[in-house]
Amino acid sequence: MPDFSWMAWTWQTAAFFALLAATLAGMTALALLRPEAPRRGILRFPTTRGDRLFVSLLGAAVIHVLWIGLGGEGVWPALGASVLFGAAMFRYA
Repeated sequence: MPDFSWMAWTWQTAAFFALLAATLAGMTALALLRPEAPRRGILRFPTTRGDRLFVSLLGAAVIHVLWIGLGGEGVWPALGASVLFGAAMFRYA
């Protein structure tokens, strides 16, 4: 078994990467079961599910960095905004 003691793993970090891997696996399974054609939305260029997932993750990172940078207490409001942003991306983009 590899030695990962050089990494600062916490349960939160492990949970984040596990959820990210599960999301990617789920998106792959969904793409195999229900192939999708690109569609145009509010972004005005054709996007697929994977594109919308990438934009959602990138937007969530920006929302969290701005929230922390502007001195927000806790990250729960940023998480809520990120979930709403992701839902909007998948629905309208």
